[in-house]
Amino acid sequence: MKEYQEENLARAISASSRRQILRFLSEGELTVKDIAGKTGMSMSLASRHLQFLYDLGFLQTRKAPPYKFYSLKITEIKELLEIYDKVLKKSIKS
Repeated sequence: MKEYQEENLARAISASSRRQILRFLSEGELTVKDIAGKTGMSMSLASRHLQFLYDLGFLQTRKAPPYKFYSLKITEIKELLEIYDKVLKKSIKS
């Protein structure tokens, strides 16, 4: 089970576009349209990434018709992304 969870985490943060979405969602809940606007993605692509992250268990939704709001289910993702950025920055300097 632990191996499966590690694989899901790696899949969630492996793409820069998904990391970007997670960063925006760490600031608060957003709709697909909000994410598409902030990232420059099409709504279709943003929707696919959000569904992927939701299916992996990292997001939760709240419906307020006609909107569906996404937010982080695992708030520690924000801390993980901050550490990821620090490690990346140090590896680039080396």
